[in-house]
Amino acid sequence: MIIIADGGSTKTNWCLLDDSNKKIYFNTEGYNPYFVDSEYIVNSLKKGLPNELPFEKITEVNYYGAGVHNEEKTKIVELAMQKVFPNAKVEAGHDLLAAARALLAHEAGFAAILGTGTNTCIYDGEKITHNIDSAAYILGDEGSGGYMGKKLLTDFIRGLMPKAVEKLFFETYQLTPDEIMDNVYTKPLANRFCASFSKFVYDNNVNTEYTKGIVEEAFDTFFKNLVSKYPNYQAYSFNCIGSVAYNFRDILKETATRYGMKVGKIIRSPIDDLVEYHINRAKKSQ
Repeated sequence: MIIIADGGSTKTNWCLLDDSNKKIYFNTEGYNPYFVDSEYIVNSLKKGLPNELPFEKITEVNYYGAGVHNEEKTKIVELAMQKVFPNAKVEAGHDLLAAARALLAHEAGFAAILGTGTNTCIYDGEKITHNIDSAAYILGDEGSGGYMGKKLLTDFIRGLMPKAVEKLFFETYQLTPDEIMDNVYTKPLANRFCASFSKFVYDNNVNTEYTKGIVEEAFDTFFKNLVSKYPNYQAYSFNCIGSVAYNFRDILKETATRYGMKVGKIIRSPIDDLVEYHINRAKKSQ
């Protein structure tokens, strides 16, 4: 039995493949090793994974996750997975590789993530060959849910929201500026907190011009600061994965076209395509 998992900073999508390639899907929270340690991951998985999961029979775990950038962060995740799945061969990789494999399979091209955070790369059909660091949610992550959420929260704190939007925002969340500052600067998982407000950007219906402007600025900055910095970027089609990319895909497509890129695949989650990638890879290795 094999497990494939795609983990963002907010949510992880899992798929169990049994010996006949029957697929069983489930979800847990996300585990970014920049914000959580192995113990946190183990405790969360014990609570979040289905009780009927045949832990002892799972022979392989392929985990792709946000923040799995280097050996240190990879070990945090692999150690946790090994404790939960004691008989499995565990491999942890970057969520960007998951995106590339889901979007492009074995074809070369450009792949991106727009979810809680941001990431981009050039992929040669097997591995990532060029990646401009997104600089994470404090310094970068342009275009992401976290980026949009920070803009929304800043406008609320500074009294810059249109009054109707401000009223709806407070009615929805019952948060004061002081409480927002406390959540961002003193409590854990501030990236997830900020990104959660991208839902308000999507749901707002009292002044759509205001929230559309937030999305347009976020995507324009994403292309200006990241996408357009890749050499010869206009030679590639724009392929992207993530809830923010999918929910705001019309504006994203317009922005990509304005920057001279053809639009390829824009999908919410890589898990289905990623599972097919691993099924096909297993067939080739037989």
